[in-house]
Order: sequence, then structure tokens, then C-alpha cells
Amino acid sequence: MDLFETRSKTDLEKSEPLAVRMRPLALNEFVGQEHLLGPGKLLTRAIESDRISSLILYGPPGTGKTTLATVISNETKSHFEPLNAVTSNVSEIRKAIDQAKKRFELKQQKTILFIDEIHRFNKAQQDVLMPDVEKGNPVLIGATTHNPFFSIVPALLSRSLVFELKSLTEKEIRRVLNRALEDKKKGLGDHPVVADEDALDFLSKISDGDARRALNALELGVLTTKKEAERVHFTKKIAEESIQKKAVVYDADEDAHYDTISAFIKSMRGSDPDAALYYLAKMLYAGEDPRFIARRIVICASEDVGNADPQALILANAALQVSEFIGMPEARIPLAQATTYIACSPKSNAAYLGIESAMKDVAENKTLEVPSHLKDASYKGAKSLGRGTDYKYAHDYEGHFVDQAYLTEKRRYYNPTDQGFEKFFKAYLESLHNAARSVP
Repeated sequence: MDLFETRSKTDLEKSEPLAVRMRPLALNEFVGQEHLLGPGKLLTRAIESDRISSLILYGPPGTGKTTLATVISNETKSHFEPLNAVTSNVSEIRKAIDQAKKRFELKQQKTILFIDEIHRFNKAQQDVLMPDVEKGNPVLIGATTHNPFFSIVPALLSRSLVFELKSLTEKEIRRVLNRALEDKKKGLGDHPVVADEDALDFLSKISDGDARRALNALELGVLTTKKEAERVHFTKKIAEESIQKKAVVYDADEDAHYDTISAFIKSMRGSDPDAALYYLAKMLYAGEDPRFIARRIVICASEDVGNADPQALILANAALQVSEFIGMPEARIPLAQATTYIACSPKSNAAYLGIESAMKDVAENKTLEVPSHLKDASYKGAKSLGRGTDYKYAHDYEGHFVDQAYLTEKRRYYNPTDQGFEKFFKAYLESLHNAARSVP
């Protein structure tokens, strides 16, 4: 009977997805999150000293939130009680808390109450947790992909430590894949698999830091590919099919990367919104950091649109902030809005040429002293040094303008164009110069 039960358990474990089977059981097996779990870090010290208080683990899918909760349970020898906020109700929460109390009374064993997608609990459900969480049994570990400062009630948040998990790097995903291919007990080590380097590199990149997604694709590809010469050959083509995403030629540190971003900027500068959107889509599809794209859009808005439409810089900066706040895939929408706005805006690089000319002047020629009447005159004794003497306050004059020297030598750096809003700047400056010349 014991043998039958053991075999059944083994078969059940083998039927679990690879991503579940490969979950680390100990802290030293955990991959990634060095900013939280590195030597001497607060969370590491708390786990090793069994001083864990309630936690909220916040981060993208596949970064190890559930795995870390399981590891904490194992390392602290606590009972692991999982609940899912989507399917659980108040009665289930109360039942889990009551069992945790009895477990501690009978066995002196603490309980880790793990609640996945805790942001889906309403206020009443979250309030049920607070009295016992405050007493330390059970120890709550909530997992969420949503910013907890917007989705968790303040009272529960104040009783918990919040740790943000980051997307795994390509190197970390590669470590996870290699471990799965080598592990004969839980992984694919007992399968005759030959995996091409470019196939594993592709999965590491295209999974967007999601280890679960990478492992699921690897397992699907290996188990559905026919053996040739008694082995499975896991190629890049199979990897593309397994993750249902084709590889785009776009290497983060090689020509395709720089060529694409160059074409993107030049398409916006050249007022071709369709081409700009294509290159934007290509970069996003290939897994480019949306913040990198947003920064390029901001630069283009200032360098190539400039004062022909000052609103372009405001919109571009808003797209940068929004893309950082909401992340992908939704970030593609504000990025597309900013891209098309800039592509369709009138263009002027006068501001850019102006600062380039001024920088060159400062670097290569004699530095101009600040005229005495413009110098700071706010401190005691400034007037005796001639500071600020004869300064004319522009707002005291008709049209809020008065002719006076702002440089000790005449210079001209900014030459506004006739494009868009900048033509008004040009006309305004010309009217001021004409007025100054007409004064006897």
C-alpha cells in the first residue's frame, strides 16, 4: 500500500508542469532578486533568523513570488497554507486562520498564509486578516502584480513589509532553463534533449523576464517534438512555435538595435507616422525596454519639433512617465500616441542648433563676463560694487520689453523658423528688434 501511494505521488509530481516541478525549495536555489536576497540583505536576514513578519510581494508574473513564499515556508519550517483571492471568500479565510491557531497550540508550528492575487480581495476580506496578522500567526504573505499602495488597504499595508520583485534578466532566465535541462529528477534531464544555444537565447530574451513562461515553452517544445536519432533537437524554430512568437532580428547591443532606433527617430523627424509606428512595433515586439523608447521620443520632441509645437515635449514626457508607471503591454498605447503626434507635428531644430552653437562658443572662445547691471545685487554691499546698477525691469515698460544688453558682446544663437508655433516667436523677436532700433 505504501509503495502504491509512493508511486502515485511520484506520477502526480511528474504530471505537474515543468515550471511547478522546478520551483526551488531552498533559499540557495532561488534565482534572481539579488536586490532582496543577496548576502546581508534585510529579507535574507529575516528568513535565516526566522524573523519573518507579514509580507507583500509585488512584481510582474513569473518573477518568483509564489516560489519565494514556498521557500520562506521551508526555510522557517512553517506550514504553508495557500489561498487564491479570486476563488476564496471570507469563510475560507477564517477557516485558514482558525487552523493556524490550532496548529500553533498543538505543534508550536507557525503558518504561512499565502494569498495569491491579494489585490483582488475587497476591503472587508482584507479587514478580516488584520487582527491575527498583527499578532503574528498566521504570517501573511500576499502576492500581487498590482502596486500594493493602490490596491491594499492602508491598515493592512502598515502591518506588512513590501518587497518589489523585478523581472529576471536574460542571464537569470538562461540559468533557469539550463537547470531544467540538466535536472534528472524534476526537470528534463532524463530526456535525450539537444538544445541549440540560439533557441535558449531566444527564450531567455522573448519571455520578458518571466521564468514560468520560458519553462512552459521549453517543456512544450521538448515534449511535442519528434525524436530524431533517439533524441529531441530543440531548435530556434521550435522555440518560436512553443512560445507563439517569432524571432525578430533585433539584438540589444548590435546593428539591428541601433539601426531600428535610428530609423524610428528619422521617421518621426521625416513626418512619416506609419513608418514610425512600424519601428515602434518592431522594438516592442522584440522586447525593447519601453523606457528606452520613451526617452528617444522625448529627445526627438525637443530636438526635431522644438518650438514649432511646444506641446510635443509635454506629450512625450507624459508618455515617458506613463510608460514607467503602467508598464507593458498597455505602455504601447501612450508611446504610439506620442510617436504619431511628433511625426505629424511641424518641425524645427532651431533650439537644438542654438544650444549647439552656444556650447561651441563657450568651449572655443573667450568667456563673456556677466554685465554688471545683471549681476546679483541681493547681498549687503552689492551696490557699492556696482552690482545691479542701472538694471531695467522689463515689466515696468510698455509691451513688457526694454532694450538693454544681456551679453557684453552681441551674439546670435537662436534663429526661429517659419514652422508652426515658432513663426510667432520669430515675428515677436523681429518686432522687438525693430522697436529697439527705432528708439533714438
